[in-house]
Amino acid sequence: MADHDHQHHQNHHESSLSSPSTRQIVRFLTAATIGLSLLLLSGLTLTGTVIGLIIATPLMVLFSPVLVPAVITTGILTAGFLFSGGYGVAAVTALSWIYRYVTGKHPIGSDRVDYARSMISEKAKELGHYAHAQTTHQTTRSD
Repeated sequence: MADHDHQHHQNHHESSLSSPSTRQIVRFLTAATIGLSLLLLSGLTLTGTVIGLIIATPLMVLFSPVLVPAVITTGILTAGFLFSGGYGVAAVTALSWIYRYVTGKHPIGSDRVDYARSMISEKAKELGHYAHAQTTHQTTRSD
C-alpha cells in the first residue's frame, strides 16, 4: 500500500514537471500575441512607407530642381545657426570664467593660469637682469 502511494505521488510529480501550468500558457500566449501584433504593425508600416514612396516619387522628380537647392540651403542655414550658437555659448562661458577669475572666485583651471603667469614673470625678470647687465657691460666698454 505504501509502495502504491509512493508510486502515485511520483507519477503526479513527474506529470506536473512535464506539463506547463495555466500561468505559463497565459504568459506564452500574451507574449506571442504582442510579438505578432508588433510584427503586423511593422509590416503595415513598411507597406505604407513603400506606397507613400511610390506615390511621392513622381512629385519628387517634378520638384527636384526646386527641392534639392532648398534642402541644401536649409542644411547650410541650419549648420550656420548651430555653429554660431555653439560659438556664442563658448564665448559666454569664456567671459564668465574670466569674470570669476578677475573677481577672485578661483574658477577651475585658475591655478594653472597663476602658475603660467608666475613663470612668465620670472622669465621676464631674468631677461630684464640679463639685458641690464648687457647694457651696463656695453656702457662700461664704450667709455
